[in-house]
Amino acid sequence: MDSATVHPLLPRQRRVRDTLDRPLRDLRLSVTDRCNFRCPYCMPRERFHEQYRFLKSNERLNFDEILRLARIFVELGVVKLRITGGEPLLRPGLADLVGDLTSLPGIKDVALTTNGVLLTQQAAALAAAGLQRVTVSLDSLDPAVFAAMSGGFGSVDDVLSGIATAERYGLSPIKINAVIERGLNDHTALDLVEHFRHTGIIVRFIEYMDVGNRNDWQASRVVPSQELLARVAERWPLRAVEPAYASEVARRYAFDDGSGEIGFISSVTQPFCGDCSRARLSSDGKLYTCLFAAEGADLRAPLRGGANDAELAALIGAIWEQRADRYSELRDELRARNVQHVEMNHVGG
Repeated sequence: MDSATVHPLLPRQRRVRDTLDRPLRDLRLSVTDRCNFRCPYCMPRERFHEQYRFLKSNERLNFDEILRLARIFVELGVVKLRITGGEPLLRPGLADLVGDLTSLPGIKDVALTTNGVLLTQQAAALAAAGLQRVTVSLDSLDPAVFAAMSGGFGSVDDVLSGIATAERYGLSPIKINAVIERGLNDHTALDLVEHFRHTGIIVRFIEYMDVGNRNDWQASRVVPSQELLARVAERWPLRAVEPAYASEVARRYAFDDGSGEIGFISSVTQPFCGDCSRARLSSDGKLYTCLFAAEGADLRAPLRGGANDAELAALIGAIWEQRADRYSELRDELRARNVQHVEMNHVGG
């Protein structure tokens, strides 16, 4: 980085809030738009094919640029970072970035979301660099269903091996994210619960969402969280657990027998826009204020054009203060207007 543009003693800014009085607290950092899976709800194989044009290396932010922007976001109130993709473990040298991010003053939590197949090789280095925990996407334990939902890439055994390795190196509590789609994997949901009960690993069921513009989303394929909760509770009695913090996205339930807990992320049927404190930085340096945003604000151009930290902080702060996103609360209205979304592989989940 050019030392002339960096101000390590940038005064701590006021905590910015958007038009709905939501603070900026969490930052999702996408480090690549590439993935080694082709999940139909995110990157369907027929549309993200071998000739699909992903970002070139010079179009992605380098690690120094990511670190610099992360430091500025911290000055504006961010206390939690999550590294995402695409599949973040495809980005070479990721442990180096993790080490720098975990060293930022003011950061309380650094986590990573991954499909898990590369964790067996990388968990040790990530843990040594200071990564605290991982969330692993695993939609089914049934090999055939898994293959259908991963686009035919990876295997259940690969993911379970990665989870075991992450646990061995202390990257916990580990959370399992399972997107549930009616008629595809909903019949295997309870298998995930049974497998991970008594392990300390937390399964979270995510309602199938209309992310991006390529997954041919249909509301009829959504399994409402309340329906799935009833299925689970019929077999294993549950009790509600209070949120750990105001903007927690998952509604949590503990098993009455003390064997752990599960969570439900219900963006479609129980929107949580009112508490959303998450910003997303794509790997090409665009700031998105919602998972379902149509456009992002370009931070790469001013970053590479010589803007100093105070100028970048003012830009980011102004974007957040103008934020009024609440897509999930307005889904039907906005879908009727054919509003487009950023693709999920650019901004993570």
